[in-house]
Amino acid sequence: MKSTPQKYGTGAVTIHWVSAALILVQLVSGFRAASTVDYAAKEAILAMHAPLGIAILVLTIARILWWQFVDNKPAPVAGDPVWQTFAAKAVHVMFYIVLLGMAASGIGTMAASGAGQILSGAVDAPLPDFSDYAPRVPHGIGARLMVGLFVFHAGAAIYHHFVKRDGLLARMWYGAN
Repeated sequence: MKSTPQKYGTGAVTIHWVSAALILVQLVSGFRAASTVDYAAKEAILAMHAPLGIAILVLTIARILWWQFVDNKPAPVAGDPVWQTFAAKAVHVMFYIVLLGMAASGIGTMAASGAGQILSGAVDAPLPDFSDYAPRVPHGIGARLMVGLFVFHAGAAIYHHFVKRDGLLARMWYGAN
């Protein structure tokens, strides 16, 4: 369950991959909802998007607590230049900041616009124009930042796997190295 100095444990691996999958679904559904003009389709997308956002928030908090109180991260990959180790840490910190900001701005948008009540069925009304609500702006910026972070993170993992062949990607998977 716990990590070793060379490999992430099953707890960290599970949180990582479940979070990654949900984040990809969120990015696709969020950009789809923002670009659709069909209100029924937008409502259906957002009815899934909002609870998944809460799930990602819970997983992010669980990950932070996991690293603070339960487990220790493996050592950085041996032989990496200092700048790569710094960049990896910076990208991970930015992921946390953007994920928490996305949750805050998503909750803020739902609360300010009343869309949360509409999506839950408590209020029977059409969805509002989200561009009228201030938290929508950082939510959109955060989504674009998340795409950039995801591409950078996945690109680095692919580089380590196919170019450096240093086993970095295997460290974040189940089983032995």
